[in-house]
Amino acid sequence: MITEFLRMALRLKSDNRAVTAIEYALIAALIAVVIIGAVTTLGTNVSNTFNSVASEL
Repeated sequence: MITEFLRMALRLKSDNRAVTAIEYALIAALIAVVIIGAVTTLGTNVSNTFNSVASEL
């Protein structure tokens, strides 16, 4: 029983897939935040431009 637990613990210790998956998830989340910020800023700027043009007409 103890040896099976130790064998499983050693196998999990040497498995780096979970760490890699977490790193990729963090990178994807950071990219998503940057994209959302850029789209929000761009949308606000475009909206202001259209409002300026509409008021001039």
